[in-house]
Amino acid sequence: MCGIVAYISKVDNPDSIDLGIEALRRLEYRGYDSAGVAFWDPVARCMVSAKAVGRISQLERRIASWPRRPANPILLHTRWATHGAVSEENAHPHCDCHGNIWLVHNGIIENYGALKRQLEKEGHVFASETDTEVVAHLIEKYFRGDLSEAVREALSHVQGTYGLAVICRDDPGKIVAARLSSPLLIGLGKNEYIVASDPNAVVAHAKKAVYLDDGEIATITRDRFSITREKKPEDIDLTAQDQGKGGYPHYMLKEIMEQPDSLDNALKGRLLPEEGKARLGGLDSIQAKLRDIDKVHIVACGSAHHAAVVGEYMFEEYAGVMAKADAASEFRYRKPLLDRRSAVLAISQSGETADTLAAINEAKARGNLVLGITNAVGSTQARATDAGVYTRTGPEIAVVATKTFTAQLTVLALFALFLGRQRQLSATTGQRIAKELTRIPALVRRTLDSDAQVRELAKKYGSFNNFLYMGRKYSYAIACEGAHKMKETAYVHAEGLRGGEPKHCELALVSEDFPSVCIMPSDSVYEKMVSNVQEIKARNGPVIAIATEGNNEVKNLADDVVYIPPTLEFLSPILSVIPLQLFAYHTAVLRGRDIDKPRNLAKSVTVE
Repeated sequence: MCGIVAYISKVDNPDSIDLGIEALRRLEYRGYDSAGVAFWDPVARCMVSAKAVGRISQLERRIASWPRRPANPILLHTRWATHGAVSEENAHPHCDCHGNIWLVHNGIIENYGALKRQLEKEGHVFASETDTEVVAHLIEKYFRGDLSEAVREALSHVQGTYGLAVICRDDPGKIVAARLSSPLLIGLGKNEYIVASDPNAVVAHAKKAVYLDDGEIATITRDRFSITREKKPEDIDLTAQDQGKGGYPHYMLKEIMEQPDSLDNALKGRLLPEEGKARLGGLDSIQAKLRDIDKVHIVACGSAHHAAVVGEYMFEEYAGVMAKADAASEFRYRKPLLDRRSAVLAISQSGETADTLAAINEAKARGNLVLGITNAVGSTQARATDAGVYTRTGPEIAVVATKTFTAQLTVLALFALFLGRQRQLSATTGQRIAKELTRIPALVRRTLDSDAQVRELAKKYGSFNNFLYMGRKYSYAIACEGAHKMKETAYVHAEGLRGGEPKHCELALVSEDFPSVCIMPSDSVYEKMVSNVQEIKARNGPVIAIATEGNNEVKNLADDVVYIPPTLEFLSPILSVIPLQLFAYHTAVLRGRDIDKPRNLAKSVTVE
């Protein structure tokens, strides 16, 4: 869940520390609580390090007084705490007893307790509470002058997950990198190599990269690299300019406003309106297998899981396929009933979500067809699944998912259309769906016009500390997503509920101090939602309604109404979630939150 950068150059570069810091900044969006650097100074012939709690800017202040010096190789890291408190002692890089072995690590060492006890018996002294430091001491134990061999031997005793980059005082001029269930790549620059946990870190200096697979160890020197097996470099599908805020105060707002374009990209070339079909090139090779599928388990975490719940309804209603949305973090700990006609569809923005990858591995071990939806070309998920579809959203820098969420909904709709037309979905219905999907980017643009109104609602309701979000059928998952956004962005307690459920419990919470946000477009369950709103109003609960344009009745029910354009029922979540994104954003701004990097959270959740 952290950020790794390791840099080595053919020539000693006095600007390498600045280059490394700049690369590390491009990983800030992942979320972190401390940062650190360690490097070999080839002039002074010594190791140098510094750490700081807080933002990368704190680390920069710590090293601002340093004289300019080459750093070759260099390690940098942003930590998101798992083992041990947020402190300088626990920040990476970590070293061995003698300051010889230095490393940065993403992942979790599951048997670190047993390893640490054994190493302590052997005389090793630990300076941190982390699991990571164990690896540095383990490499020290096996070091006999060759860093690569020491890393290989040490890792044979490690259980868990890791993305590692290691340097050594007594074997300078090289980086050793290793990966197991935590992403790592080598960016191939003109005169340098950059090891990183995310292509965003290397895109300013490299256009091609080699992605490490599980179990692989790479040795990178100044002028070459070698990996366990020969691999062909791949293009990096990003540009350095992708990450600008475009004049917006925060990435989150920029990415909310980008949704007409991101959804246009998600749909481009994928619809055949005259035939009423979806054309998904990523599924071409498995079309025959898909025809035999009668059940789909959709596995995902966080916002992607809310998209999965919408997909569950889509698949059953339009594809005629039994579907079940599972939290990926629970999937392998239960006994899902997977038979030969079951497929598993994994959804992950980053393609590196540890729990989702574990669910993929479980399904593959059972011999099931495994599909994927992700935004990250070249990600672990993209390589692990049998087939899949990219959301084509472009970089999403804010930790909170906005444009990637609506793109996931859109791709799920394409999936449902594709599967439905393989089965019994009529051409007429398919044509209606395809035609409406082509209108979605324009409808989203219209929905974004509510921004000024939603900003005023945030001023009106921004002081409340509790919210209920309610919806039925397709809107239930959007209620959960709206509450999710309010919690992670504004740090305000909110609950997402099925509209019919509060009478069994949550009505006990309703009062004039406990507002409800009701997602109630003019759909097949609208009248049911009207009854639910009346139950809240009877108990003096304030109500904000998300309703369909032209519905004037709702004004008599709710205290405030935000309208969305009319569309097909199963596409309404793409529109109704947008006011909820804006509501969370503006509430968070008014409360002075760290919008793009919420506390304690990370963009890419690469640990269980």
